[in-house]
Amino acid sequence: MPRQISLSQQVSEDSAGSRLDQAAVELFPDFSRGRLQQWIKLGELTVDGRRAKPSARVSGGETLSIEAMMVSEGEVEAQDIPLDIIFADAHLVVVNKPVGLVVHPAAGNWQGTLQNALLNYDAELDTLPRSGIVHRLDKDTSGVMVVARSLKAHASLVNQLQTRSMSRVYEAVVKGEIPAAGTISASIERNPRDRKKMAVRQGGKTAISHYRLIQRLPGTSHVEVSLESGRTHQIRVHMTHIGYPIVGDTLYGRGPIKQKGLPASAIEAINGFPRQALHARTLRLIHPESEELCEFHAPLADDMRELIATLKQSMSDG
Repeated sequence: MPRQISLSQQVSEDSAGSRLDQAAVELFPDFSRGRLQQWIKLGELTVDGRRAKPSARVSGGETLSIEAMMVSEGEVEAQDIPLDIIFADAHLVVVNKPVGLVVHPAAGNWQGTLQNALLNYDAELDTLPRSGIVHRLDKDTSGVMVVARSLKAHASLVNQLQTRSMSRVYEAVVKGEIPAAGTISASIERNPRDRKKMAVRQGGKTAISHYRLIQRLPGTSHVEVSLESGRTHQIRVHMTHIGYPIVGDTLYGRGPIKQKGLPASAIEAINGFPRQALHARTLRLIHPESEELCEFHAPLADDMRELIATLKQSMSDG
């Protein structure tokens, strides 16, 4: 069934001079540009309460408001893909995303994604922005994710992400002997030389990560990382930036480990790990209906648990 949606956001001064449809995409990233343009043309997306053309220029400070009916776009098809459900009610579904599962359909992955699976689980998600998905994990990062099942929940979760009241804690295995604890505050933006990568750059978006050592392992460190922000590839970029790239990260890593004195079994386990050793373990949020603090956990992925066990065993093997 179609659902009513009511949203408002203020255009930032940084967007001054942008086209209205471009500014709308930045303010309402969960909707496609085509859908936003359609709402603008229909007068369902207004500027300070007035209709405008998609090509109109914004000055900064205007309020963009959406009053529209969400109907199915039919862009993503439902597929019978198993889901590991941690929790579900009328407003939320929390899943443990496995390694190898892409979150959204995109070039090269139009099917077989988490979004396809969610639409099979609940067909009514088709009327929500991105089928209720409000955040993402990389294809080869495992762990806990929350999905909205109602417009109220969607608005609440987006707001919690923007205000950083939703918190996420990860576990990772990184190369090297990292200090016991630390905070990484380094802005991130798209790498101008490689559009597939992000990079620490002055003038980028603020990104803050806190890490804590869980245990030292041969040639590596098992760490816990919590985020104050949610930039693309944030943990992977930050760990490489301070000199402790994540094991198995071929995009940001620095090649095979060649440390002298390491047991052969440890070197083989580290260099042979097939994906970035990163897992989203804990998610804390305010329930959109009850307003209670909720905490969800996803057990460490099997391959990471085996990696850690192998590294521990290598210490006694010598």
